[in-house]
Amino acid sequence: MSDQVSRDEAYGSTVRQGCPFHDVRHKLRRVGLRPTRQRVSLGWVLFAKGDRHISAEMLHEEAAKERIPVSLATIYNTLRQFTEAGLLRELVIDGNKTYFDTAIHDHHHFVVEGENRVIDIPAREIDVATLPTPPEGYEISHVDVVVRLRKIGD
Repeated sequence: MSDQVSRDEAYGSTVRQGCPFHDVRHKLRRVGLRPTRQRVSLGWVLFAKGDRHISAEMLHEEAAKERIPVSLATIYNTLRQFTEAGLLRELVIDGNKTYFDTAIHDHHHFVVEGENRVIDIPAREIDVATLPTPPEGYEISHVDVVVRLRKIGD
């Protein structure tokens, strides 16, 4: 097979690599989501720019710029499905602003006050020495540390 085509062992099919739409379809199938036209289009907008933090409203605006006709409700539903499937991490700031993170590895965040900006902090840069014992019947799934920043002089 050429370097642009590889074998998808999980599905026994051929997958074109290097083509954003084929890569998104493969990513969706791998987590058990059917690659509908809207999911593939939104996945392309979400994942084509690498690791980033995006709100539903920001994604809606980017989709409109790419001439992808989709409602804000569909954006919210798709983001929820992608998050539940493990393709995104949800980051809720102050209970009223939600970002979706395309980097799903362990890491933490800086939030810049007064701006719609979230910056990754590598997990190794934060030392969480002790955690409380969870209540009976529960386990800690992950720890999210959010460090708020404000510009000096503001």
